[in-house]
Amino acid sequence: MPRTGTITEQRTTHYEGHVQGVGFRDTTLEIADSLAVSGYVQNLPDGRVKLVAEGISEELNQLERSVLQRLGNRIRETQQEVRPATQQFSQFEIRYA
Repeated sequence: MPRTGTITEQRTTHYEGHVQGVGFRDTTLEIADSLAVSGYVQNLPDGRVKLVAEGISEELNQLERSVLQRLGNRIRETQQEVRPATQQFSQFEIRYA
C-alpha cells in the first residue's frame, strides 16, 4: 500500500516463462505488500503474467529486484513499459481474468 512520498511512475511488466501455476501471483503480492507500491498482478490467457505497479522509483526497483530474486528461475523473458503514475490504485492486489 502506498506510503508517504510522491507516486512518480507506473511500470507495466510482462513476465514470460513458466510463470503460471507456480505461486507467482501470491509471491508477488507478498513482496508488494511489504513495499510502498500499488497496482496488481494478473495471469494472462497467453501464459504470461502481467504486473502493473505504481510508486516511487526506489520502491519499484525493490519490487523488481525481489521478484527476480525469488522467481527469476521461472522467468524466461520480461518486457516493461514505464509511464507517469495515474494514481488509480489504492492497494496492491491479485486480479483474476
